[in-house]
Amino acid sequence: MSLKMEEIMNQKKGLRPNVDFYAASVYNMVNIPKHLFTPIFACSRSSGWCAHVLEQLQDNRLIRPRSDYDGEIDRIYSNIDSR
Repeated sequence: MSLKMEEIMNQKKGLRPNVDFYAASVYNMVNIPKHLFTPIFACSRSSGWCAHVLEQLQDNRLIRPRSDYDGEIDRIYSNIDSR
């Protein structure tokens, strides 16, 4: 079922799953209660979150992922009231 859902989402929206998508399937198959999924996901990421905090404390900079904007360029801004 997970493979089929991945295929459909990739075809229709161009989205690929993250690791939690398949982890949830495994947790479900080994009968871990669904209300524990989010805490387990958070525990597995906590070391990474701590590393980010430590890196930020070293030079007082926010960590921002690099991204490229691929939308329209030079769009004219219009007030929310006039949209």
